[in-house]
Amino acid sequence: MKLLARLPLLFAAAASVMASERAPVVDRFLQEHCLECHDAETTKGGLDLTALKFDLANSTNFSKWVLVHDRVSAGEMPPKKKPRPAAAKLAAFTKSISSSLVAAERAQVVREGRATQRRLNRYEYENALRDLLHAPWLQVRDSLPEDGEAHRFNKVGESLDVSHVQMARYLSAADYALRQAMAPYADRPETRTVRYYARDQRSYTGPMKFSVFNTAPERATFPVLGFQGQPDVRRGDAPITVGATNAELRELEGVGVVASAYEPIEPKFNQFRAPMAGRYKLRFNAYSVWVGPGPSNKWFIPNLDDISKGRRHEPVTITAETPPRLLRKLGDFDVTPEPSVHELDVWLLAGEMIRPDAGRLFRSRPGASRWQNPLAEKDGQPGVVFRWLEVEGPIYDQWPPAGHKLLFGGLPLVNRKVEANADARAERNLVRTNRFGDRRFTPPPGVEVVSDQPLRDAKRLLPEFIRHTYRRPASQAELTRFFPVVANALKLGNRFTDAVLAAYTAVLCSPEFICLEEKPGRLDDYALASRLSFFLWNSPPDDELRRCAAKSELHKLSVLRAQTERLLSDPKSRRFVEAFLDYWLDLRKIVATAPDANLYGDYYLDDLLTESALEETRLFFAELLRGDWPARHLVSSDFAVLNARLAAHYGLQPVQGVALRRTALPADSVRGGLLTQAAVLKVTANGTTTSPVLRGAWMMERILGQKPLPPPPSVPAVEPDIRGAVTIRQQLDQHRTLESCSVCHAKIDPAGFALENFDVMGGWRDRYRAEGGSAPEKGLAKSGQKFSFHYALPVDASGQLPDGRKFRDVREFKELLLADEKQIARNLACQLAVYATGAPVRFSDREQIESILQRASSSHYGVRSLIHELVQSELFRSK
Repeated sequence: MKLLARLPLLFAAAASVMASERAPVVDRFLQEHCLECHDAETTKGGLDLTALKFDLANSTNFSKWVLVHDRVSAGEMPPKKKPRPAAAKLAAFTKSISSSLVAAERAQVVREGRATQRRLNRYEYENALRDLLHAPWLQVRDSLPEDGEAHRFNKVGESLDVSHVQMARYLSAADYALRQAMAPYADRPETRTVRYYARDQRSYTGPMKFSVFNTAPERATFPVLGFQGQPDVRRGDAPITVGATNAELRELEGVGVVASAYEPIEPKFNQFRAPMAGRYKLRFNAYSVWVGPGPSNKWFIPNLDDISKGRRHEPVTITAETPPRLLRKLGDFDVTPEPSVHELDVWLLAGEMIRPDAGRLFRSRPGASRWQNPLAEKDGQPGVVFRWLEVEGPIYDQWPPAGHKLLFGGLPLVNRKVEANADARAERNLVRTNRFGDRRFTPPPGVEVVSDQPLRDAKRLLPEFIRHTYRRPASQAELTRFFPVVANALKLGNRFTDAVLAAYTAVLCSPEFICLEEKPGRLDDYALASRLSFFLWNSPPDDELRRCAAKSELHKLSVLRAQTERLLSDPKSRRFVEAFLDYWLDLRKIVATAPDANLYGDYYLDDLLTESALEETRLFFAELLRGDWPARHLVSSDFAVLNARLAAHYGLQPVQGVALRRTALPADSVRGGLLTQAAVLKVTANGTTTSPVLRGAWMMERILGQKPLPPPPSVPAVEPDIRGAVTIRQQLDQHRTLESCSVCHAKIDPAGFALENFDVMGGWRDRYRAEGGSAPEKGLAKSGQKFSFHYALPVDASGQLPDGRKFRDVREFKELLLADEKQIARNLACQLAVYATGAPVRFSDREQIESILQRASSSHYGVRSLIHELVQSELFRSK
């Protein structure tokens, strides 16, 4: 029996020895077809095959032999101008190298597994705390250090180091999360419904009067009663509100704006501060209006006393704000010309206030001349009026909350005493930092948990918490490991509450919680449950997955498939979509650059466009996942996910409203698929220019799975000419005359050229924008300033693939890519495999990837089918 147990290791050792021996057939092939260009004297591409050992245990050496295998297999080597080797010799050569590479890699996998042990990344740790403590509002991700990245994702152990700095941050985050999950008061707080009128908010009424911050009507707010202006109120000749003296008129009072929320006009409902973290319902009464023009020669300056019914819906984005200006989006809706109420069900942090933003309206910025509202017409301009915000909450399903009960069970609670000088300190801070009249916020006092027998209660509570926290059964030693933390804390005079929280904090930073536990070979049911849950929910397994693991049922393929389907159908799969796309497509970088204010003033400050673009890509991928649409839709689809802003941006038929929805595209549309979505085109540009090289390399790697080699260190990058004298194509034509550059650019540039008709925000262009010029383009930016660019040279989006196939534009380029649908699916399967397993797709994994594709072929490589087949594979079910 001992010998049988050691057989895999013995076979692995034998395979390792065999893999280090280069077969004669390899030497003959190299001599006949390769050494003319790759010997010690010539060394083309920096590769000397005479000096390249066959030491496959060395990762660098291994990678070079993989490169040799792949270039020869793809027909790229020997070069086309050289005689082609006989098919039999070619097959023998590649088969020999392949066998050795696979044997060496599988020997390593037997010893160590594919994936290295890793900690949870920031996304996963935040979700784990939220789920464990039943606290969906928790925000801890940004308090943790940025995660490392390897093979495109933040899920690979080699890039997720654990330093003393990180552990200190994790300890701090865990302590914060635990205290947030506790009951803020000893007694259940009353769920109240309170209405906050816009006329009572200083941030709404203050800008009615001109000041150093506000010297123009566009930057002023204005009083409205129904659809009538109130000049007497605006002048200060009448009270700002009728208040309680006339309830009927009170409900008709509102405050309007013709600009969106941006400095210096930032109206918010600042008399409301969420008294504690939790769930709330927000209701808004608002409507759109039309504000009349000023004098005939100043028609673009609004007459704030001339108000009538609005002419269209206006999108409004609702954010929560923690002063000063720490914003968190909660949702959006459309206000209509008829006053109506809109409700959002949200989670708020303690102290947050509510800030609406009419996102389509302009944002005035200083410039060479006075700003002018680009939405203004000769007979007026659009505006939005807010009447009131109604808040219902906090809403609790039980008291104490579920998270608190997990921590302290049913032990009695008393409110913690507040420091005597805390109120005065908070008041001083408020006066020093606020000019908007924000309501002073006093955090809840928090509670003390009362225990007559602290050590006994700690011995009872700790094991129960550990059982919920660990993702597999805890040993008796693990259940008692953290008890000394409590005992020592109590001995030092700490309160029972703090002593227990210190132990809980240690549990939440222990390797058993913060790391994924996987052993070489087939994963046990608990490790499999964790892998599945962190794949599709980006968080730990729920109770049902744990029950399956406890019954040793999850390894059964039918059960595993059913659980995969359940997780995909759950709203928490949104976490997978967001985290996967954040790294695969770099969507997390969408606000890393801003459109240039001079070249792209029509995009600059347009948060509505950026937010819509981000959500478009997320919902598009979610739709492919929901409907099991073929992977080819990643390149080309007959639908897009649009709202009014995106439809206008793309030049498509109008779509009404801010809500994104699936929309059919015209047959000849350049849109459809990821390649031409605004979010993808924005993250592959720098805000000022686009580069076919950068976009082409990005597309090759992310969409086609063909990562280009890095450029030679001695060759400078090609920077687009923003003066417009020459096109980037002309610059690259000269660049490709360098022999060291031509081979790679022949692969990279075509995809980039195909996308040259799309600017830095994904808008269509026939000509490049350039700075200066004697005749700037006529028009107004969202900032109200005149355009300062001119249209320069025309765009040429044609190209030729390395195999000689030509295309004239992005439509034809997409058709060429769709000729190999399997490669599109293969790349997606590989990207999913890296994300799901925390390990790169190795040379020896290729066979399993092909097996996944074969099993998903009946659905034409449906996205959902690919995920199911990946989860069913040995690749997923083994370390």
